[in-house]
Amino acid sequence: MRPVTGDASGLTVDFAGERFELAPERVFTVGREGDLAIDDNLFLHRNFLTIENHDGLWLLSNVGSRLTATVTDTGGRVQAWLAPGARLPLVFAATSVIFSAGPTTYELTIHSSAPPFRESQPVSDDDGLSTIGDVPLTPSQRVMILALAEPVLKREGTGMSELPTSAQAAERIGWTLTRFNRKLDNVCDKLDRIGVPGLRGGVRSYATNRRVRLVEHAIAARLVTREDLPLLDEELRGNAASAAAD
Repeated sequence: MRPVTGDASGLTVDFAGERFELAPERVFTVGREGDLAIDDNLFLHRNFLTIENHDGLWLLSNVGSRLTATVTDTGGRVQAWLAPGARLPLVFAATSVIFSAGPTTYELTIHSSAPPFRESQPVSDDDGLSTIGDVPLTPSQRVMILALAEPVLKREGTGMSELPTSAQAAERIGWTLTRFNRKLDNVCDKLDRIGVPGLRGGVRSYATNRRVRLVEHAIAARLVTREDLPLLDEELRGNAASAAAD
């Protein structure tokens, strides 16, 4: 890979502090091997994603056979699910790509110095709230998602994070595993009903897959952010105080 030079015609990929400049005449590969060898994770395809230039338009393709990726603009306003065999044009100045292999979640950012799409300044409602992609969550549902997404939200920039199990996440906020799984069921059902893919699956791998897919969607859609993390300690203290009072 060539060092970043600021060439206005190219793309750069940022992962865990490393930056790669893409050459229009070459296919850039991401996976366990390739131009960006992400991690020696046997759940990850040797070649999972490719980025290539077709007649001046950059395309992101999923060349794997099992894994999917969540692709979003960095503002979280546009989101797509990139299934095996699918491809998407890269039209934003910055595109975030989030995917999971086993219990590990990865995030990389693709930057374009000459994006085909230039967004206008969004107009805020008088109350400052946005309804685009908005999903109403109860406080307990938000805390449940935060307990799963905490390692990703704490991470600085792009990179990889190991997601907690349901038992670990439940312990983090002082819940029983039964209560945690019930809330997880409710949230997955709610998102499934509004069309979020990947939250339903076969019995064999459903428990793991829905956790990682929920975190991918929550991060991409900004359902939870780093600013929400103090809610975890508040929940833990509240449950500890309740238990002590009983």
